[in-house]
Amino acid sequence: MNGECPESGAPQSVSPNTGQAGCDMTCKVMLLGDSGVGKTCFLIQFRDGAFLSGAFLATVGIDFRYKIVTVDGLKVKLQIWDTAGQERFRSVTHAYYRDAQALLLLYDITSKTSFDNIRAWLTDISEYAQKDVVIILLGNKSDVDAARVIRTEDGESLAKEYGVPFMETSAKSGANVELAFLAVAKELKERASVKEERSFQIHNYIDSKKKKDNCCAN
Repeated sequence: MNGECPESGAPQSVSPNTGQAGCDMTCKVMLLGDSGVGKTCFLIQFRDGAFLSGAFLATVGIDFRYKIVTVDGLKVKLQIWDTAGQERFRSVTHAYYRDAQALLLLYDITSKTSFDNIRAWLTDISEYAQKDVVIILLGNKSDVDAARVIRTEDGESLAKEYGVPFMETSAKSGANVELAFLAVAKELKERASVKEERSFQIHNYIDSKKKKDNCCAN
């Protein structure tokens, strides 16, 4: 369920336990991954429910959009940053890591290079991002399974190695796109809650939602 919160000028870092006017909390989420993995399409699918078909210009530097989601009755404003994947923009991207509360790291299941470079991205994250940043690994373009070169098991294995959640997504069909952002919002909301013991676990949440979707598809 989506809400509307008023914009408040230029984007700024906001801690997950404080919101802007009209919202309960605001969180900074970054999309990372090689150029061409579908980050911009992924964002537009989530933000607007649309798919950018055909060729379009690659992101230059940094771009951002907002979307508000409702999590357990709270309005969470996601400040989503779309980053350039080209090497020449990497130093620019690094400067934005430190204030991000969550990182969605994408590769293209039809591109071995984009998958092989995930380790380099994770190294950058380890060096420049917050130590407790939320990370989800996403194998994008699951709608073109005939052109797949990266098995689902390969993505699962890499995610397990680094201790991060994993799912395959499609910016075209919308498969698991909303789930990725809702999982992030729910995790950050839970972290901001003052509780002696947390019952929410992002890995379990994603796994349960994926299993439910698979059952509905059968």
